[in-house]
Amino acid sequence: MFAIIEEEALKSLENALHKLDYPVPAEIKLEEPPNPQMGDLATTISFQLSKELKKSPMEITASILQVLEVPEIFETVESKGPYINFYVNYPKFSSQVIAGIGPDYGQRPPLSEKIILEHTSANPNGPLHIGHIRNAVIGDSLSRVLKSAGYEVETQYYVNDMGRQIAMVVWGLLNLGDDLESYSPGDKKDHQIGKLYFQVNQKLKENPDMKTEIDQLIKRYESGDEEELNATFQKAVQDCLDGMESTMRRLHVNHDAFVWEGKFVRNGDVWDIVEKIKASGHTKENEVLYLDLEEFGLEKELVLTRSDGTSLYSTRDLAYHMEKSRHCDVILDILGSDHKLAIDQIRIAMGLLGGVSPEVIFYEFITLPEGSMSTRRGVFISVDDLMDEAVQRALDEIKKRRTDLSDQEAEKIAKEIGIGAIRYYIARLSPEKHIVFKWDEALSFERGCAAIQYAHARAGKLLEKSGLLIDGHLKELEIEENWILDEVEIDLIRTLSKFPKVVDESARIRRVHNLAQYAQDLASAFNKFYKATPVIGSDYEKARLVLVDRSKITINNCLELLGVSAPESM
Repeated sequence: MFAIIEEEALKSLENALHKLDYPVPAEIKLEEPPNPQMGDLATTISFQLSKELKKSPMEITASILQVLEVPEIFETVESKGPYINFYVNYPKFSSQVIAGIGPDYGQRPPLSEKIILEHTSANPNGPLHIGHIRNAVIGDSLSRVLKSAGYEVETQYYVNDMGRQIAMVVWGLLNLGDDLESYSPGDKKDHQIGKLYFQVNQKLKENPDMKTEIDQLIKRYESGDEEELNATFQKAVQDCLDGMESTMRRLHVNHDAFVWEGKFVRNGDVWDIVEKIKASGHTKENEVLYLDLEEFGLEKELVLTRSDGTSLYSTRDLAYHMEKSRHCDVILDILGSDHKLAIDQIRIAMGLLGGVSPEVIFYEFITLPEGSMSTRRGVFISVDDLMDEAVQRALDEIKKRRTDLSDQEAEKIAKEIGIGAIRYYIARLSPEKHIVFKWDEALSFERGCAAIQYAHARAGKLLEKSGLLIDGHLKELEIEENWILDEVEIDLIRTLSKFPKVVDESARIRRVHNLAQYAQDLASAFNKFYKATPVIGSDYEKARLVLVDRSKITINNCLELLGVSAPESM
């Protein structure tokens, strides 16, 4: 919707430049003034042309305004110094915005570009912990945004079933007992495997010679010849994955496919990759085969095989990326910032192999104020524990505020608020910023996700109170023709109109923090309207009820993209 304003402004400016025989820049810069009193849009076109025309910006602005034809969508166009400022005709624009908002508001037409987005991909050696959660939330939210922006998106989880960590778990099952229940009675299997993994690490510290046995397990599993051993590896991985999937479902995180890395050893892709890289003439051998990257500007070589001839994670990862190359236009990976060197190596190798170079979103880590976590040391906060804590804290707050709710109703709302708080708190900051998770901020009913959910619930209650809902939807209403908009209504309509543009921008920059900020801005605009403007029984009841309905739809759609529930009651 807001794009309509920009298109009309650009069109009128281009026509004016043609009339004046001025050059038209490849991109006419438009911006939103910091204060609505300065207009809804402003352009610095006069600054852009000043040097080429050898005229002052003020002089160019005056010339443009003399010939500029003001489109109907604008009330007026004025100069503020050398800036040209456009003021929207809100009575006309509001009807366009309201008419354009339906259940699929923010959904863009399909694009002919497929993206494979890999995210989460935690090693199956224990439960998901707070160190993994940022990857999952960024990846899942971004996949929702990209789909809404029109892309075909397939989300994948890359399962590391051949690494040392899972071999350690298998060693534990073979040597310490395969009854997972004994390691952590009553827990989910991913938690039981995590406890077993911790015990094996303790044993390894006491007896470093165990490393040879674990290496042998990796080699035997990679050969694929031992059916019983293969089954043990695969069951251990699947048990852990089942637990992780249940955690992700609760967090509203979804994957379209789970791709096991062992597949690329079994089908021969890994060895094809090794041969192709050898054929490039850039490999060297010194106990191990490696890709020499010095001439590509990297001092660190990429090792392709172990000294015993088995494959490495990096080689299998190359095979995985080549498979993705064959099935998509864009490879998008979500990775911690500690993977930057590895991705530089992968990109060089992918260039030699003729594959698609991956786009990567690197994120900094998330911690609790108590400090960092380590699966190896057995010191971590699981995502299950984090969600339990969030829901309990939300429940305590709800019981203080709503003594009228039954336990069942309170618990349902607490789940929506608690899980939403976690997802929103992570999504609201750009991935490049480190996060310290603070409960008072995450669960704030004034500033956090709960404030956005509360705006949605408020809108729903107001519509319900109107008595004009049919099957949960507002019936068609004839809006009053003489609707005079006040400043609070104008601000809400202006904010609503920006949603499709925010979705497009979020997809373009492959980030979701701007969408999270928009959700907060929209909730704030609606709450101001709710508090300041009478609806039921007012002179403009029908128009304002429609505005409430469209606000509710947009808040719901925005929260959906962030993977957050939109409660009907709070």
